[in-house]
Amino acid sequence: MIGISKLYCGTVEPSDVLRYGAKSKRLPSHLLQFAADKKPVVVWNCTRRCNLRCVHCYSKSADRDYGGEMTHEEGVALIEDLARFGAPVVLFSGGEPMTRPDLPALIQRAVGAKMRAVISTNGTLIDERAAAALGGFGLSYVGISLDGMRKVNDAFRGVEGAFDRAIRGVHNSMKAGIKVGLRFTITRRNVGEIDDLFRLVRDENIPRVCFYHLVYAGRGAKLMEEDLDHEGTRRAVDKIIDHTAALHAGGQKTEVLTVDNHADGPYLYLRMVRENHPRAGEVLRLLKMNSGNQSGVGIGCVSWDGAVHADQFWRHVTFGNVRERPFSEIWTDLANPLMAQLKNRRPFLKGRCATCRYLAICGGNFRVRAEAATGDLWLPDPACYLTDEEIAVEAPAAVQE
Repeated sequence: MIGISKLYCGTVEPSDVLRYGAKSKRLPSHLLQFAADKKPVVVWNCTRRCNLRCVHCYSKSADRDYGGEMTHEEGVALIEDLARFGAPVVLFSGGEPMTRPDLPALIQRAVGAKMRAVISTNGTLIDERAAAALGGFGLSYVGISLDGMRKVNDAFRGVEGAFDRAIRGVHNSMKAGIKVGLRFTITRRNVGEIDDLFRLVRDENIPRVCFYHLVYAGRGAKLMEEDLDHEGTRRAVDKIIDHTAALHAGGQKTEVLTVDNHADGPYLYLRMVRENHPRAGEVLRLLKMNSGNQSGVGIGCVSWDGAVHADQFWRHVTFGNVRERPFSEIWTDLANPLMAQLKNRRPFLKGRCATCRYLAICGGNFRVRAEAATGDLWLPDPACYLTDEEIAVEAPAAVQE
């Protein structure tokens, strides 16, 4: 993820990270992406069931019982292993995690093990009682998905009324004292909603908003043709940067991030160079700390059936199962060729990725998207919108090693 507000608006400095030794266990949550040790944030898809039918769902979820989900006891064992391993965050996702009856107890267990517990949800099931329970058990953050205003969002979700119920979930969570953020996946059909989403963030004083680039996985694979072209992506990212700057100039310090396209990092840096922004050099330093894509390194996924993946989008490749071996063992076992390659990917990248001067701050972008589009996971990510000139011409002075 790329912290637009942190970088462009100067809410984070390199010294903020170094003050904590750049260690994930010591860093506050808003600095975790800059950790040097890259202990994995683990997404646990604790259920596949979902009450909505989102068109871009990576897990192809529906409102039915799939069977084979990890039990409560197995979930507790997973959480305890993650805590011992040093994973700083467990992100409960799905499907829809709020359909899992023991979610509050699992959150309480994670918090008790000194981990940060967050959930990724559609928000429609967070009534006042549920919000109070989640807040009472120490939930750090709730990310609620909205892909536009009422009409557009409900079309994405496949259920009429999803927008209004999600907004109630936002209000209930904020009333319970839980930090709330919105999650928006950008496609051609909803890119025009970005202005309205920022208006909602401003009017509701929502503290965080994340803009996700489309990943071609699950039902999202069918939307590949609806992804923005490169010029459209540049316009969207510029709009996000401009809105972020306007919010902060007006005194509203909303945290704004973009996710799942690490070309956003060098693009932001190059824009700051063009603008003679005084913080361009510091931003480059922070981007190097961030290191770009972390699939198989600083982000991991455990599925509802215990399967371990490089990230939540890479479900067709499994490294092992936590029902058979602890996550900590699976994650550090380099006998699996792909696991070893992801942890040292530079020699395997092909084409313009292999020679890109920004590889150290992009990490080669999304390998699963490259594989989905080309059949070769080491070819360039087609969603990279930087031009050959931007990645190959003589670098600005600040980028020189």
